[in-house]
Amino acid sequence: MNSQYFLTEDQISIQELVRDFAQKELEPVVKECDEQSKFPMDVYKKACELGINAAFLPEEYGGLGVDTLTWCLIREELGTVDAGFTIGLGTNGLAYTPVSLAGTEEQKKLCASMIIDGGFGSYCLTEPDGGSDAAHARTTAVKKPGGWVINGRKCFITNGPLSSFYIVFAATDKSLGAKGMTAFIVERNREGVSIGKHEDKMGIRASETSDVVFDEVFVPDDHMLGKEGEGFKLAMATLNRTRPGGSATAVGIMQHCINLCVKYAKERVVFGKPIAKQQAIRFMIADMEIKTQAARQMVHHAARLVDAGMADPVVGACTKCFCGDSAFEIAGNAVQVFGGYGYSREYPVEKLLRDAKIYQIFEGTNQIQRVTISANLLK
Repeated sequence: MNSQYFLTEDQISIQELVRDFAQKELEPVVKECDEQSKFPMDVYKKACELGINAAFLPEEYGGLGVDTLTWCLIREELGTVDAGFTIGLGTNGLAYTPVSLAGTEEQKKLCASMIIDGGFGSYCLTEPDGGSDAAHARTTAVKKPGGWVINGRKCFITNGPLSSFYIVFAATDKSLGAKGMTAFIVERNREGVSIGKHEDKMGIRASETSDVVFDEVFVPDDHMLGKEGEGFKLAMATLNRTRPGGSATAVGIMQHCINLCVKYAKERVVFGKPIAKQQAIRFMIADMEIKTQAARQMVHHAARLVDAGMADPVVGACTKCFCGDSAFEIAGNAVQVFGGYGYSREYPVEKLLRDAKIYQIFEGTNQIQRVTISANLLK
C-alpha cells in the first residue's frame, strides 16, 4: 500500500477518500471503457461532486486549493485503478497551469468556472509535424483589430472532444521560432473550432484523444495568455510544474501491478505449490516494489520543489524518465508473472502494459528528457 509517512492528516483523508471513490465508482467500468475507448462521464460527474476534478484550483475560484503533493496523491490513487480516466481528469490541471502562471484575474476566473461546472480543459501544443519539436508551430495567430485570428491543427490532444476551453500555442511571428510563439485561451464554442481525427489508441483508452482544428477562429485581445512571444517559455514552465502529477499516475500503474501480482502469486499453484514460493517470482515482485518506492519518492520530491517555488527542469525530467521507464518495465514483468494468462485480455495486466507505454512518449519523449538532463549537466 502507499506510504503515508510524513503526510498531513488532511492529505491522508483526501488519499483515502479518492481511493474509496476509485474502487467503488471507477473500477467497475474500467474494462468497458477500455474496450469501447470511451470516457466514463457518469463517474466524472461523481468526481465533480466531490471536487476531485478541480482539487488543484484555488479555493477562491471554487477549488479545494490542494498543493502539488496532494494533487499527486490524488493522481496516484486514481491511476492505481485506471490511468486513462486519471489522465482525462488530470489534464484539467495541465490546461489550467499556464493560466495560473500568466493569466489575468478575469482569465483565471473564466477557465476555473468551466472546470468547476463539470467541463474540461485541454493543452494544445503538439502538432502533426511538430511532436517533440514544439517550438516550430505551424498553427498561426494573426493580429486583427480587437483580437487575433488563429488557424492550424493540433494533434494528440487529451480531452479534445470533451473540453470547454483550449490553451492554444500559436506562432505570432514565425521568423522568431520559439520566441515568436504566443498562448491563447480559446473556448470550444467559438466559430471555427472543430474536432478532427479521433485517436484509436493502444492504451489509456478511457482518455479521449483527438485533433483539434482552428479555422479562422477569432479571439479577442483579452484572450491572449501572458505576453506576445512568450508562449513557448510558458509552455515549458507549465510542463516543469505538471510533471509530478503525470508521473504520479505512472506510479499508480506500478502499484496496481504489484497488487495484482501479489494476489495472483499466492493463488496460482504450479508443481504443487503457489508460485509465490518460487524465488524467481519473489525476486521479480521485490524488484517491482523497489522501483515503485523509488519512483514515488521522486514524485514527492519533485512535487515539494514545485510547491516551494522551485520547479527544477532536471528533477522533473529525471522523474518523468524514471517513472515512465519503470512503469513499462514493471508492467512487462507483471505480464511475465501471470504467464500465458498475462497475455490474455481476460486478465488485467496486459492493459497495464498498454497503459504504461505512453509514459515514455507523451509530454516530451524520454529521449527528449535525456536531452534536457544532459544539456543541463554539460552546459
